[in-house]
Amino acid sequence: MKKIKVGIIGCGAIGTEIAKACRGRLAASVELVAICDISRQKAEKLLGSVGADISVMDVDGLVNASDVIVESASAAVSAVILEKCINNGKDCLVMSVGGLIGKEELLKRAAAKGIKVYIPSGAICGIDGLKSASVGRIESVVLTTRKPPKGLEGAPYLIEKGVDLGKIKKETVLFEGSAQEAVKGFPANVNVSAVLSLAGLGSAKTRVRIVTSPDYTKNTHEIEITGDCGKIMTRTDNVPSEVNPKTSALAIFSAIATLESLTTSVRIGT
Repeated sequence: MKKIKVGIIGCGAIGTEIAKACRGRLAASVELVAICDISRQKAEKLLGSVGADISVMDVDGLVNASDVIVESASAAVSAVILEKCINNGKDCLVMSVGGLIGKEELLKRAAAKGIKVYIPSGAICGIDGLKSASVGRIESVVLTTRKPPKGLEGAPYLIEKGVDLGKIKKETVLFEGSAQEAVKGFPANVNVSAVLSLAGLGSAKTRVRIVTSPDYTKNTHEIEITGDCGKIMTRTDNVPSEVNPKTSALAIFSAIATLESLTTSVRIGT
C-alpha cells in the first residue's frame, strides 16, 4: 500500500505529537515528509524529537510535497493554509478550526473542487450525535466549557475586559454568548465551539459559556443538544496536555485518530 505523504505546518505541542505518531503508530501507512513553522527554533526542536531526516520547508514547498497537509499552527493562519491547499488540489486536516468561522465559504470551495477537509472532533464527544441529529431539526446547541485559569491566559476577551485571572478565588462565569463571539475572544481555547458550529447550527446560533475556577484541574466540556432527535447531553473531562495546558490531550489524540482513519477500510460511527 502506498503511504500517504503528510506535511505538518505548526511545530508546537500539537504538531510535535502528531509528528511522533506519524513516525510511530502511523508509520505503516503515513510518511512524514516535511514540517514548517514561523519559528526555526520550534522546527529544529521537533526534528530533535522525531529524527533529522525530515525536510523543513516553507508553506508553499510543504504543500507541493505533501498529499495531506496538517494545520496545527493557529487560528490566525488556518484559513490561509486551507486556501493554499484548495488552490493546489491538496487535502487538509485543520486543527485551528476557529480560524474557519466566518470563512465557511472555503469549505464550499473545497467541496466543489473535490478537496477533502478533515476536522477532528477534538476535545469533545458527541459530534457523531450532532451530525446525526442534523438530518432532522435542531432547536439548540449549548456548550459549557470549564477550564483552570492557566488554560485561559492571554485570551483577547479577558485582556479587553481587564480580567485578572490571578484574582479569581471561586467558580466564575467569564463569558456567555455565541460561538462566533467566543472564537474571537478565546481563539486558543474554544476550537470545540467552532467544531460544534460547523457540525450543527452555525456559529451565530451555537451558544457558549466559559467558566473558570482555581479549583479546576481539568478541561471540561458539557454539550446539550435538543431537537427532533430528543435531547443529547455529553460531558468530557479532559486532562490538559502536559506540554500545553491550553490544549486537551484528547484533542491531540483526535487528530491522530483522524489521520489513522484515512487508511482504514472500516469506518465506525457517523
